[in-house]
Amino acid sequence: MKQVCLVGVVAVALLAAPSSGAGQGQSTGAADAKMGAGDSAARALGTVRLPRSVKANGEVLRAGRYQVRLTEEVAKPEAPGTQPNLERWVEFVQGGEVKGREVASIVPQDEMAKIAESRRVAPGASRVEMLRGDEFLRVWINRSGTHYLIHMPPG
Repeated sequence: MKQVCLVGVVAVALLAAPSSGAGQGQSTGAADAKMGAGDSAARALGTVRLPRSVKANGEVLRAGRYQVRLTEEVAKPEAPGTQPNLERWVEFVQGGEVKGREVASIVPQDEMAKIAESRRVAPGASRVEMLRGDEFLRVWINRSGTHYLIHMPPG
């Protein structure tokens, strides 16, 4: 079951990522309620170190340390069966400059058991790891109990 859910999350992220015409959208719902009413347009989720180059939205994102920021931009096109407010664009920022963007799947804490049965990321922490025989790099950030999953192929 865990593998099926993970494959679903990856598929949604990959379907949304190539969309070059991603539109602006207002975000509402459970994930935003947990994020707070006073959040700015781009909100820092944390800092991660990418151990290798990856492709973010079709562009190469080099290995290194990045601040990850959540934007208000909803991923388009919407994948069937998903909630649009739970697929949002994040920015990878280095030296104050956006170096890349990718879609993040947002998973509220109460839904996390459906995706990961163990080895969850603690609140305020992150994990970067290669998955499925080095096919994808996953960035997993837990911010105040809301999980942000970003999947990128090697670049």
